[in-house]
Amino acid sequence: MFAAYYRETGEAAHVLETGAMPVPVPAAGEVLVRLCCSGVNPSDVKKRAGKMPAPVAFGRIVPHSDGAGLIEAVGAGVDPARIGSRVWLWNAQWRRAMGTAAAYCALPSAQAVPMAQNVGFEAGACLGIPAQTAWSAVMDGHPAPGRRVLVHGGAGAVGALAIAIAAEAGASVIATTSSPEKAAIARGSGASHVLDYRKTDVVQAVNDLTAGAGVDHIVDVDLGANHGVNGAILAEGGSIAAYSAPSAPVFPLDYYAFAARAARLRFVQVYLLDDTERQRAVSAVSALAARGVIAPVIARRYPLDQIVEAHLAQERGGLIGNIILDIAEP
Repeated sequence: MFAAYYRETGEAAHVLETGAMPVPVPAAGEVLVRLCCSGVNPSDVKKRAGKMPAPVAFGRIVPHSDGAGLIEAVGAGVDPARIGSRVWLWNAQWRRAMGTAAAYCALPSAQAVPMAQNVGFEAGACLGIPAQTAWSAVMDGHPAPGRRVLVHGGAGAVGALAIAIAAEAGASVIATTSSPEKAAIARGSGASHVLDYRKTDVVQAVNDLTAGAGVDHIVDVDLGANHGVNGAILAEGGSIAAYSAPSAPVFPLDYYAFAARAARLRFVQVYLLDDTERQRAVSAVSALAARGVIAPVIARRYPLDQIVEAHLAQERGGLIGNIILDIAEP
């Protein structure tokens, strides 16, 4: 089969290779999936770059955790009726050598989730990390009618999905974005109010919108950049679910700003959801996608042999939506 891989971490153009590899054989409890699309997430490129732990001890790593395709074979103990079914994958390349940037991927059966016929493979390749992160981050704040949720980066791959999930639960959603184009995406996802953080005093605007009460929950794409604003707009007993801090991963935190509100801060790490939350996330994300509540935006797609360009695009940022690889044997 044709696959992309790296043998050491480093810059994309220096370490990523493509070539032939044996088709994996599904072990007991596993399924073999013929990939149609592979998601390219920030964590995938960070692992390849050596900025996150990566199991280089495996010698050769096929990257990417997310993907979607068709089950082609099953290992011992897996119902043969699964063969031919459409599935989306999660954690494919997590503490394993074999990810989704290949024609085939063998992985535990539970990590290949049945996918509704109305959900495209390109959308399915964005459910593993972006959608489960959004769901986990939003649900940490118990969204419901009467609850106020603020989503930073409301047009991002996670942010837009978080808005849709919170709005579906009945919460009133405020989003921050940085352009009219991004604002339109946030509104289309279900945000009641959208604030351009480059042109608006977010603290004043949120306090005006909430009559000074603040928001009950914040979903944060860049905690290091936003912690000052968060401390000024969070309601008493409020919570923050942070899933990244790209611009300032190390920063001073104003303890008393949050302690005075009895705030709760959670770091969302979608790779490490416990079994109960994972089951809930998988079930909820599948149902929301099938109903069209969440529909990942595809910003750019590349063929597998252009994986270097896909990784560079992810690293540059600035795109609205997800990056995927279209998988096909050359």
